Amino acid sequence: MGLLQDKYKEYREPQKYMEMGVYPYFREITGKVGTKVTMDGHDILMFGSNAYTGLINDERVIEAGVKALRQYGSGCAGSRFLNGTLDLHVKLEKELAEFLHKDEALCFSTGFTVNEGVLATICGREDYIITDERDHASIVDGRRLSFAKQLKFKHNDMEDLEKQLQKCNPDAVKLIVVDGVFSMEGDLANLPEIVRLKHKYNASIMVDEAHGIGVFGKQGRGVCDHFGLSDEVDLIMCTFSKSLASIGGCIAADKDIINWLRHTTRSYIFSASNTPAATAAALEALHIIQAEPERINKLWNVTNYALKRFREAGFEIGDTESPIIPLYVRDAVKTFEATKLAFEKGIFINPVVPPACAAQDTLIRFSLMATHTREQVDQGVDILIDVFKQLDILK
Repeated sequence: MGLLQDKYKEYREPQKYMEMGVYPYFREITGKVGTKVTMDGHDILMFGSNAYTGLINDERVIEAGVKALRQYGSGCAGSRFLNGTLDLHVKLEKELAEFLHKDEALCFSTGFTVNEGVLATICGREDYIITDERDHASIVDGRRLSFAKQLKFKHNDMEDLEKQLQKCNPDAVKLIVVDGVFSMEGDLANLPEIVRLKHKYNASIMVDEAHGIGVFGKQGRGVCDHFGLSDEVDLIMCTFSKSLASIGGCIAADKDIINWLRHTTRSYIFSASNTPAATAAALEALHIIQAEPERINKLWNVTNYALKRFREAGFEIGDTESPIIPLYVRDAVKTFEATKLAFEKGIFINPVVPPACAAQDTLIRFSLMATHTREQVDQGVDILIDVFKQLDILK
């Protein structure tokens, strides 16, 4: 046994929950992911997916991926920088740039590597990266890789953001980075106020639209469009693994920023390019979102119905304004117990515990798709009422 093995043999936190019978992770799904999934041989209602538009099972998206697989093969065996750029990649980038109201876009193999690579590259040693304390882990890791000076402000606290901006050299680049929709709590960044502070302190803004695309704004263009502030946001990031029913991500900005990132971002240059099937699927999903605004209307109808039912039942759901509905438990063990009991009663939900949240903020994350019905929401809410009462979380 070496030192490395000795270091980790005492790590038994997952095993503790396994022994309690409440370990909730890595459950196997044996079919397509929709509002219902098959797990452990049973049909389960899915309220733990980020497929907000419900396009993950759309035959048009599937067929686009199959067609690309036949035309281009299973992969490119190289990076975009060298032998891995297809005309399909370029077409998706051009359409995403137009969709996001930017000069150009750059597609990466995952959303995580967008934030990781862009933030590691975009600011230098004399610059500043200023992040919300609840930004996604990919933003956290990206800023850690950067040589820039790093500041953090309290969640959506604009007074604290201003205090951080006041600490900065007025002549240095100051990049404020926020999630458009915060992925655990479901609330929105206070973008109008962030833009006001941008102008006051000569800063720049990057918004992660992972959970905003396909949900907010005209034709699902995101939170920046929702607020009418796309032109004020310098960099817009989005992922394909949620509303675009695929895998990958992009960054959109003016042509000079994209030119820099295209030739310097390590997670772009040194990663294999996205597969043809995934690229074609994302492109088709983008077309459908723009052509079918009723899909987003359906998402909001079922979201508003679920919010109403949870509030009337007395759940603590915080400040969510999105299809992400946090059901606060504020106890890690009870969060796992609630997840297990809900699964046994027929619904899949996500437990959120540290490091995804503070220890005192553990919650159940209930998320919706455009393809959910009111009847399915009723079933989910009724089960969770029973579970939360059983665990003495809901009075």
